[in-house]
Amino acid sequence: MSGQHPTHMMTASLPKALYVFTAFYGGMVCIAGVLGAKQVALGPLAVEAGIFPFLLLVAISSTVSAHYGKAVADLLVRFGFVPLIIAILLTFLVIQLPTDPGMYEPAKEAFPIILGQSWRLMAAGILAYGVSMTLNVYLFDRLGKIGSRFVAVRGAVASLISQVVDTLVFITVSFYGVRPISQLIAGQALAKVVLSIVLVPLLIRAFLAIARKIDGSGEAAAA
Repeated sequence: MSGQHPTHMMTASLPKALYVFTAFYGGMVCIAGVLGAKQVALGPLAVEAGIFPFLLLVAISSTVSAHYGKAVADLLVRFGFVPLIIAILLTFLVIQLPTDPGMYEPAKEAFPIILGQSWRLMAAGILAYGVSMTLNVYLFDRLGKIGSRFVAVRGAVASLISQVVDTLVFITVSFYGVRPISQLIAGQALAKVVLSIVLVPLLIRAFLAIARKIDGSGEAAAA
């Protein structure tokens, strides 16, 4: 499956599992920005809730790389910019439109507070997504070439590195010169590293099992 040219694969008959993953991936790209408005406490760790769909994005891209090849995973990451940018533009448009007077009163003020972001934050989100997801696919593939056969291990290592980079990019672009960022980066990065180690291997195993079942193929790589 991984030997097929990615352009042919996308324009001809799309494998059923890849179709499912692509649709799911697009949804997670959009919801990550919405959930990121809330900070959650996981024991002593504090992290923005957008990390949960983002870890799903990491696991999906790694699964696609393992099952269909790096070129297809790179295409998936690039296509992710489309729903991400459109979601941002639509959110901005909806906030600018007049509010219905009959709308539930607390929601009138809460909606723009929760979903409204500065252009700096929006740019940071787009940049962090592109850098971290591209890096994740690259590292996942590279680790396979230098001898790591275990997909779950490759996924965890690629995820924790790419998530640290994601934190560095997003927080630096968003808040540099506005507020101290060193402690914010350290706390977010630590939480993402822990979650990457705990969750990503399990997610990749599950997604690979789904892909094999839907496509009716054998194992693509050792898990």
